Amino acid sequence: MSQPRTIDVAALIEGRKLTRFNYLVVAVSVLITFLDGFDLLVLSHTASYIADEVGLNKIQLGEIFSVGLFGMMLGGFFFGYLGDRIGRRPTIIFSTVSFGVLTLLFALANSYESLMVLRFCNGFALGAMLPLCWALNIEFVPKRYRSTVVTIIMVGFSLGSAMAGPLTVWLAPHIGWQGVFVFGGILTLLASALLFFTLPESVRFLTTKRREPEKIARILKRLDPGVDVRADDHFVLLDEIDVGTKNFRVSQLFLGKLKWITPMIWIGYSASSMAMYFLASWSPLVYTYAGFDRATASWVSSIASFTGAMAGLAMMRFVDTRGPYAVMIYPLLALPFLLILGITGMQGSAFLILSMVGAVFVKGSHYGILSIAGIFYPSAIRANGAGWATSIAKIGSILGPLLGAYVLNSGLPVVKSFLILAICPAVLALCAFIVGRIVDKEPPVQPLSAASQT
Repeated sequence: MSQPRTIDVAALIEGRKLTRFNYLVVAVSVLITFLDGFDLLVLSHTASYIADEVGLNKIQLGEIFSVGLFGMMLGGFFFGYLGDRIGRRPTIIFSTVSFGVLTLLFALANSYESLMVLRFCNGFALGAMLPLCWALNIEFVPKRYRSTVVTIIMVGFSLGSAMAGPLTVWLAPHIGWQGVFVFGGILTLLASALLFFTLPESVRFLTTKRREPEKIARILKRLDPGVDVRADDHFVLLDEIDVGTKNFRVSQLFLGKLKWITPMIWIGYSASSMAMYFLASWSPLVYTYAGFDRATASWVSSIASFTGAMAGLAMMRFVDTRGPYAVMIYPLLALPFLLILGITGMQGSAFLILSMVGAVFVKGSHYGILSIAGIFYPSAIRANGAGWATSIAKIGSILGPLLGAYVLNSGLPVVKSFLILAICPAVLALCAFIVGRIVDKEPPVQPLSAASQT
């Protein structure tokens, strides 16, 4: 009988190209983040219908938007911990079923109080999805593809966000705003059934937990049918620091170079989220208040979301090859557009065009920080690292919609809010520069052999 070998899982992953298995995992992740984006943003596009029927003012709408983001912040902490504790696969499936059911329940909401409770709970469940999908996919691809696959997954989120507007415009006049939520909830529950049969567990996660070697071998065979691995092999990760297998501690997010990278990601991500969620939550209503009809407002917001996603995707190969410095490009491009909008106070078609272009660069900037939010953490704490970054960033996400609510309610021209938002891309560009400097100082990882006899 052959002796057990020590297999470096990291070297097996790094030494190969993407396969059909990777494409399947990415495709399923894109589907579920599409529904995540739709379920999150559909409230923004049905807000005017709900406000008319339930009787909500601008401040109440802003509070409903923000309480959902507060729920997402808490959900990111909770599900990040759960993802590193029990695994990416069961946590993603549980989260998907939860936000599918809660989206359905929106159809029964008939008061400010019920909308607040449902939005918080729905946000809590939605807070898990993006960090865990990033972690799962990062852990199946070589480092040279990590930012790209994260961005592709985020394109799914943006496409779902973009489709929330047109689908609301199409469905709401016929089946009411309640029917739009029923539509989203049913699709999400169907997707959760698909996840049960197709979504694998992270092989890096299983390796860090030092358990179920037979499952690790089986997944590696799915990843590459030609790989020589057996259930009695000893699987290790030689490209990561060992943070242990005990309970997660926040201090682990600040080990080594992470003591500088983590704060910069948190600050940059928060600044980007503030600008992003102001635009995501209020753009349809801002365009309506500026004199455009509901259909135009929804289409313009959706086009900006889609175009921002494509801009982010175009940038990601540069992030993978050039590092965090590439994340600076879109924030620096967004800055002059936001300043011009805030200072000149323009109206009409000029406002529509410049705000669209500015929104595209803001959204493209957001993809940049998302693409690096989870890649620097060891697999044992990656879900927590990405989850904490996403949750801390919700501080900015919460402030964004509230800023819009108070500006709109103050009587000031809405364009003045763009002047305040110009601070956000400036902060993000600075944080990306600092992360790039830190990464530059790290010695390159030496090539590792895939397996060695022990």
